[in-house]
Amino acid sequence: MLKVYLSGEIHTDWREQITTGAQGLDVAFSAPVTNHAASDDCGVAILGAEADKFWHDRKGAQINAIRTRKGIEDADVVVVRFGEQYKQWNAAFDAGYAAALGKSLIILHGPDHAHALKEVDAAALAVASEPSQVVEILRYVLTSELP
Repeated sequence: MLKVYLSGEIHTDWREQITTGAQGLDVAFSAPVTNHAASDDCGVAILGAEADKFWHDRKGAQINAIRTRKGIEDADVVVVRFGEQYKQWNAAFDAGYAAALGKSLIILHGPDHAHALKEVDAAALAVASEPSQVVEILRYVLTSELP
């Protein structure tokens, strides 16, 4: 079974496109918490309120990092999606962490990010522009079948 961690933007349905497209393949997917409010507020919900927004965010980031690190470390392949609307510093960090661990890395973004992500792309084994291309990469890796 191929373990795939799906990291990156949470504002589109790219994860669902990949998991639906990969049905029938021997793949297990994992991902960060994609409920934005839960992800932002997990630290204060679990460990107590913070008056300063910096510490509010810090608590959440650290608790989320437990899940993220485990997901990336356990994965055979890490897919990192950079969306169009927001700067995803967390996605860039996840890509770097995966690369440092020697994980097989697939980067997913549109053409507008090609220049900004050139170093991230250079660390990847594949750079895709559509979720369907990620599915075809996984299919090829597992079955050696071409689309």
